[in-house]
Amino acid sequence: MRYIISIYLVFLLFGFSGCGSSDQEKKVSKAEAGYLTIKGSDTMVHLVSAWSEEFMKLHPSVDLSVTGGGSGTGIAGLINGTTDICASSRDINDKEKELASGRNVTPLEFKVAMDGIAVIVNPENTVDTLTLAQLQDIFTGKITNWREVGGVDMPLLVFSRESSSGTYVFFQEHAMNKMDYTPRARLLAGTSALVQAVSSDKGAIGYVGLGYVKEASEKIKAISIGNDEKAIAPSDQSIKDGSYPIARPLFLYTNGEPQGTVKEFVDFSLSAAGQSIVRAAGYVEM
Repeated sequence: MRYIISIYLVFLLFGFSGCGSSDQEKKVSKAEAGYLTIKGSDTMVHLVSAWSEEFMKLHPSVDLSVTGGGSGTGIAGLINGTTDICASSRDINDKEKELASGRNVTPLEFKVAMDGIAVIVNPENTVDTLTLAQLQDIFTGKITNWREVGGVDMPLLVFSRESSSGTYVFFQEHAMNKMDYTPRARLLAGTSALVQAVSSDKGAIGYVGLGYVKEASEKIKAISIGNDEKAIAPSDQSIKDGSYPIARPLFLYTNGEPQGTVKEFVDFSLSAAGQSIVRAAGYVEM
């Protein structure tokens, strides 16, 4: 396998670039020479890796480096010139746009897939549904025991992604009404680590992209979210029709209009073949 998922590979290949025009020229020339770097969202790592495998079959002379670390890390990499493409599970914010402008970087957004944020618990947990109000109280620390939401008498152990994660930001905005996470929440750097933590503790609760639920269905259980009358489970259909309340688009960002290999990769992600990979990887196609 010619791509390597590693937070160090980009630096080994290219070094840390600044904002000068010569750095941008070097970055573009490397992409044109067949070296393409994609950095960002951990939620999207599996999807981007699957795209990369198929893309390299179609373009044997191209080598790709796929790197996680979080959406914020990917956007910073785009601004600093250390990645050709940023994968992000959130919109670029105003502060990042300002930083980009100061470095003559023009982030261009491509919506490439949809994803639902699934709230997960241990399979042995008896709770199957929660309201958004209950979620907010759990993740802000107001509710601390499962008996308060219809479960057994057992302490709640809250797991979250770290603040550089787009999933962290999206969940905070859409499930917590922008309130602060409880200081007791355990912040984990990667989604796979969060899945493992929830699968290992009966009192745990966390959140992940829908693709991870499909992949680890025997280790975790997804909670249905709604109100007292109706709760909706995360699924392709409920995300497409808008009935599931915690869903979001997934993006690729480039510096200005993509050219050469960068454009070919973005175009591939949006093609019929690319969207077929979206479905196969457990996400929801456009």
